[in-house]
Amino acid sequence: MLGFDEPEFLSQLASTVALRPRIEELADRLTDEGLDNLFLVGAGGTYAQMWPYERLARRTSTLPVHAVIAAELVTGGEATLGERSVAVFTSVSGTTEDSLRAIEYCKAKGVRTVGFTGYADSPVARSVDVALVSEPKAWPFDPQMLLLMGRLLARRGEFEGYEKLADELAGLPGVLLEVAKQAEPTAAAFAEAHKDTDYHFLVGGGNLWGFTYLYSMCILEEMQWLRTTRVHSAEFFHGSLELLEEDTSVLVFQGEDETRALTDRVEAFAKRISRDVTVFDTRDHALTGISPEFRSLLAPLVLDTVMGRVSKHLERVRGHSLDLRRYYRVMDY
Repeated sequence: MLGFDEPEFLSQLASTVALRPRIEELADRLTDEGLDNLFLVGAGGTYAQMWPYERLARRTSTLPVHAVIAAELVTGGEATLGERSVAVFTSVSGTTEDSLRAIEYCKAKGVRTVGFTGYADSPVARSVDVALVSEPKAWPFDPQMLLLMGRLLARRGEFEGYEKLADELAGLPGVLLEVAKQAEPTAAAFAEAHKDTDYHFLVGGGNLWGFTYLYSMCILEEMQWLRTTRVHSAEFFHGSLELLEEDTSVLVFQGEDETRALTDRVEAFAKRISRDVTVFDTRDHALTGISPEFRSLLAPLVLDTVMGRVSKHLERVRGHSLDLRRYYRVMDY
């Protein structure tokens, strides 16, 4: 596979699910000590990656869980932050400045802070009360967040089957390796067909809305300098549909939760207008070893793996490195 280091891929994912004992110990301690609310704090992609877990709590729990933007938390404040609050941060490098400021803001209010990162000696790891460290550059943080939220909600009697899910996640590296292999020819074909496309319209819903936002902003815009529109499938018919034309590239991210019908509706309409609609559907992947009731929870991980292959092929056909930036961490702002 193009630009794919299989041993590194497997090792990094294994390091995330290997955190299970520490995550469970933390979740149990927080539950026993008592918490009034939980804040999932990020910036850019790490903010978007929190949305599925806020949504999981909204659907199943009475615990107030809020996904928040680090910089906005500091400047706007939050009246419910206090000593019975917990704030969770994620940062691949452990150096995200907005997150570091938000950690200090939370700690000043007595909030207990948790950080997931890939570097034990990073500023984020040193700043939080509890640092849970995977291998360097391990991405995404969904395995850790799913374990943390699953255990917390299970302890509250609000998540059935947690132990079964956590056991199955041990096989996640192999599961996602098969996803990557299956996605390779599709990714190559998409990139070849769209090497000169300078605008993409992305749609997703449910627990894939965060990934839709992330892929639009953090990959296509930041890493490939392409123009995009991103819209939640439930909101598609409230304005954004007017941008469709017969040659508009539409990317539909389809999962397996209760919002699937909303995304189906968008797909059907988009295909009436555009001749260039591409559907990336988690149902296309076997996910061997994952029980049917958990498949929808893994949708962000599955599509992150699929679109990771797309990204590498776009990099190839466009001659535009995914590491190239003009402004992000290049200029002062």
